[in-house]
Amino acid sequence: MNLLFVCMGNICRSPTAEGVMRHRLQQLGLVERITVDSAGTHNYHPGKPPDARTQKHAALRGYDLAPLRARQIVEADFERFDLILTMDWDNQALTESICPPAHARKVRRLAEFFQRHSDTVVPDPYYGGPDDFERVLDLVEDAAEGLIAHCRQRLGLA
Repeated sequence: MNLLFVCMGNICRSPTAEGVMRHRLQQLGLVERITVDSAGTHNYHPGKPPDARTQKHAALRGYDLAPLRARQIVEADFERFDLILTMDWDNQALTESICPPAHARKVRRLAEFFQRHSDTVVPDPYYGGPDDFERVLDLVEDAAEGLIAHCRQRLGLA
């Protein structure tokens, strides 16, 4: 199963989601069954690493985002990925606007997989402070658990 996480510039939220999921999948021995990547709706930071604040807060929880590089979502992603998980309503609308109709069912919000939180989006921390980056991690970690359960079910794993 292939998962793509999408935010605006691919330097805060979506690489956080990618890094958290990679870490969890490694812990669970599922990296051969579930692959992850991330992209942005905009091409603001092509080839750049995640925001330094994003990396700092992720590292405090044991996630290494340093190897990740920003890229923009491309048409081939809609074919390649089984789920394309957006961070907020704007990312959702932009992703849906370029998605071929045959793949529209693949585009969902990451918030749909929250287990403990009732938020409808993962808010952009870029213009915020440390608490905003911590909030993103809290939400992404929550969604990761729900997403892993969803993937296990789809793959027929216990």
